[in-house]
This record gives sequence, structure tokens and C-alpha cells, in this order.
Amino acid sequence: MYGDTLVMRRRAAQLREQGEDIRTMAEQLVTRSDEVAWTGRAADAMRDRVRERAAHLRDAANAHDVAAASLEKHLGECDRLTDSIAGIERRASSLVADARTRVDRLQSSPDDAVRPTPTREDQALVAFAPPPSGHRDWLDVELPGL
Repeated sequence: MYGDTLVMRRRAAQLREQGEDIRTMAEQLVTRSDEVAWTGRAADAMRDRVRERAAHLRDAANAHDVAAASLEKHLGECDRLTDSIAGIERRASSLVADARTRVDRLQSSPDDAVRPTPTREDQALVAFAPPPSGHRDWLDVELPGL
């Protein structure tokens, strides 16, 4: 919910790109070791060892993909909550504004002796102290009509 999701999306893309770079390096490493003009048991052992290391590199590349996917999932949830906060904030602002209008009409009634009392809902709405704009506390706001 907080932070620049655009920056985090770029980071997820960087993780994916790094994963691809690592995979490419693993393939190049295996290819180059196979191309070495060297034969014998030591050469075979070296090639086996390079293939093992390349498998570890591929695992690291997969871990980058998993991290990027996790970050993207988190960002999706952040976007969902940010949208929810904005919607609650808009609805609450509208409810409060409408309540203020009704209360102002009642208070400007020409006959002071028969001035009606605002409803409890309108009193609660007019007394509402909103959290800062975009703050996660909007998710816990309880107002009449919200």
C-alpha cells in the first residue's frame, strides 16, 4: 500500500531479467566447457562439474522468477487495497458533505424555537475525523451508510 509500486514493478522486471541472464550464462558455461579441446578423465570430470554448477545457476534463476512473481502478487494486493482505500475515502467524503449540508439547513432554520435536531447518523458523520488521505486506516473506518 505504501511506496512507489512503479519502482517495485521495475524491480520485479529486473529480477526476471537477471534470472534470464543467469540461465544464459549457465548455458554458455556448459557449451564452452563442451567445446574445450581436452579429453580424458579430468576433462570429463570438469564437464560434469560444470553441468552441476550450471544446474545450480538454473536453480538461482528460478529463484529470481519466484521472487519476481511473489513481488508482483504483492503489488497486485497493494493495488487492490489502494483502490479500496480510495473508494472508501470518496464515499466517506460524500457522506460527510451530504450530512454537513443537511445539518447546515437545519441550523439555518428561520424559527429558532422549532429548530429540528440532526439525526444521530448526521451527527456522527459531521463529527468524523478522517485519517490522512490514502492511509490504510481508511480500511477500518465505520460510518453510517458506508
